[in-house]
Amino acid sequence: MQVDILAFGAHPDDVELGCSGVLLSAVLQGKKTAVVDLTKGELGTRGTAETREEESARATIILGLSSRENLALPDGFFQINEENIYKVIKVIRKYKPEIILCNAPEDRHPDHGRASVLVKEAAFLSGLIKVETYDEIGELQEAWRPKQIFHYIQNNYLDPDLIVDISEVYNEKLKSILAYNTQFNVTDDGPQTYISSPEFLKFIDARAVEFGKRIGVQFGEGFISEKPLGIRSFDNLITE
Repeated sequence: MQVDILAFGAHPDDVELGCSGVLLSAVLQGKKTAVVDLTKGELGTRGTAETREEESARATIILGLSSRENLALPDGFFQINEENIYKVIKVIRKYKPEIILCNAPEDRHPDHGRASVLVKEAAFLSGLIKVETYDEIGELQEAWRPKQIFHYIQNNYLDPDLIVDISEVYNEKLKSILAYNTQFNVTDDGPQTYISSPEFLKFIDARAVEFGKRIGVQFGEGFISEKPLGIRSFDNLITE
């Protein structure tokens, strides 16, 4: 299956928080999207790997993804090594995306920065024909390198290189986040975490409003680009 956009997340729910608006917008435009979660989020204070998988399945339906899979790397402890790079290369070559979205290059959770580097290195090596990988039935995969890699912005504020208008799909973005009901907007007597309080959703709203305001729209998602961006016409720019 070839997709237009392949989004990576260190944990289930990273993609929903960071770039689900772009994925939803792409689906509305008739594009194919897929997500690869690197870990099952098993170290999270709330929920389990099993409940996170159920929540991820609900979010997948909301996002209208063509595919989603989990590489089951160890949450909190995965490393940027040859074995894991090869695992990421294989899924890049499987989906052959034009665009890759991945974690922020630095953030509050150390997994985010490591995931960012892991995906970036794998995306480059995926384009080398002498790096050989084989699919599930043992056939040699074709080398593939995406045209663009964009890092979504997570907890820590990073100045974006581009901002995408997600106003049309913002309510659906929130629904995809709230599909993770063990993680967000929790009011039970269980342990509270940095993200479980209803106050955290106010932060999500504020970030989207902030980015939207900078380009003159209601809600936006910000991204950092791995290389300079080119346009064919100034008419494609959104201006206030």
